[in-house]
Amino acid sequence: MAFPESFLQELKLRNDLTEVASSYLTLKRHGRNLVALCPFHGEKTPSFNIYTENNSFYCFGCGVGGDIITFIMKIENLDYVDAVKFLAQRAGMDMPEDSYDDSMSKLRNRVFEANREAARYYYKSLYSPEGKEGLDYFHSRMLSDRTIRHFGLGFAYGDWSSLCDYLEQKGFSHNELVAANLAVRQKSGKGIYDRFRNRVMFPIIDLRGNVIAFGGRIMTDEKPKYLNTSDTPVFKKSENLFSLNNAKNSGSRTLILCEGYMDVIAVNQAGFQNAVATLGTALTREQAMLMKRYADEVIICYDSDEAGQKATSRAIPILRGAGLLVRVLTVPGSKDPDEFIKSKGADGPAAFQALIQKSGNDVEYRLQKLRGGFNLDTPDGKVRFLEEAAGIIAGIYSPIERDVYISRLCKEFEIGKDAFVRQVNSVNRRQNRENSKKEIRRIQNDLSGRGDKLDTERSKKPRSSSAEEALVAYLINNPDAADYIDSHIAADQFQNELMRRYYTYFLNRIRDGMEPLNNLNSDFSDDERSRVYKILAKYGTVAGTRQSLDEYLGIIAEESKKLSKKDISNMTAEEIQAYLNGQRQ
Repeated sequence: MAFPESFLQELKLRNDLTEVASSYLTLKRHGRNLVALCPFHGEKTPSFNIYTENNSFYCFGCGVGGDIITFIMKIENLDYVDAVKFLAQRAGMDMPEDSYDDSMSKLRNRVFEANREAARYYYKSLYSPEGKEGLDYFHSRMLSDRTIRHFGLGFAYGDWSSLCDYLEQKGFSHNELVAANLAVRQKSGKGIYDRFRNRVMFPIIDLRGNVIAFGGRIMTDEKPKYLNTSDTPVFKKSENLFSLNNAKNSGSRTLILCEGYMDVIAVNQAGFQNAVATLGTALTREQAMLMKRYADEVIICYDSDEAGQKATSRAIPILRGAGLLVRVLTVPGSKDPDEFIKSKGADGPAAFQALIQKSGNDVEYRLQKLRGGFNLDTPDGKVRFLEEAAGIIAGIYSPIERDVYISRLCKEFEIGKDAFVRQVNSVNRRQNRENSKKEIRRIQNDLSGRGDKLDTERSKKPRSSSAEEALVAYLINNPDAADYIDSHIAADQFQNELMRRYYTYFLNRIRDGMEPLNNLNSDFSDDERSRVYKILAKYGTVAGTRQSLDEYLGIIAEESKKLSKKDISNMTAEEIQAYLNGQRQ
């Protein structure tokens, strides 16, 4: 069941979207609306709009839209019920009793509890006689007991079911343990066994202090070396970072992005609390956007081997796309940060700090890497290098930063600045043309409906679909016009199935005396809900004129009389002639 209408209405009144969003975003006034850089995708120009008239938002860049509940779901990575609980707690409201389906919320809570108990079990196991192998491993990596305790590191026994047996005694069911990915079902389906066995364990903790997942490292040469929790009701590896819970409290707006758990822990133990790592996957856009919430700058500190360099090259545009400044720390001697710090002994922290201070930004890193591909002792090598370098510099957003690199390269290679600027501008114009073409294609596809997987009929019937969209927006914004609209048009006159569904839904809610947008989260999918807010953003959130309404109604009525190809193919010649005569009148 959905939440009571009165409860949702009061919840939204007590949680102003502008006020809530301002704690996450930097908002600027733009006419009636507020705009910001979207927290859900990387961008340089604000396309995230908050509409104060109806307490909603829509991003024209990524197409995400909704109300205050949707915003909290997205930005806090919560399901619907937990987002409502979050807002209710913020507003000092009591949750209604037994009026909604909170089965998923209850499962999430049980997964959190199971993970917490598992973390405690793994930690105790590490300091048991059977866990000596794991403890020796951590000590051999020069981790102190204080660091082990701080990160809650642990050990998973080598038998098949010790954790499952322990958690079952604590009252957890097989389904809950499988949902948490702490256990795996036997092929026979009759039982379960531990997912992690004979591994040192790294708990992954979210920003609220919940244990959401685990990483486990084998201490032999077996593969895989690392085993990570798969996606669960409380965890998506592409949307979380290891040790961000520590880094966010470091007092720094700079994050050190490491390659793995041990690097983060070693860097942290050396005094750098602002280190994080991805979770067994390449850096994702979602992780970059998460970092943007807590940092202005990211120092990439991957291993200096070939794989680390490739990962660095992939990460740079993702981090830049999220609006982050990027620097690259190069660890000398083909070492990872953990090895480097330990190799320096007591001087490790100071040596690592020196590397941070010497780290260049991502442009310098890419230019330095580019140099290795050309023989700069020859004229041809210099020309080819400078042509490639012009492409890197053309991609720099800041004109001041761009000029600095142009001047530096011109001085180094003793070339005229005007010539190199022309080369950079030529590349820049080509890039702008390509970007403009992409944007034009995107706008054309958006206007025509081509490639629209949600509304496949829009491209086939653009005139009627546009009028139907506008009518839906008018109805939502002007519920007092529902009777007038209903008396002039019927749902079966809609040519677009999705718009017909919206129209029927909102008309029925208004007839029943309910606020039109109150329960979208319960009644529509994420894409369907976002499409409603896209329509509202497109046609404005203020009331249209009655003349506009009559135009929408007229187009819908006119288009509904037109026959489809299928209808015409089934008609006789006389019927087709009669239809054409009617169309000419």
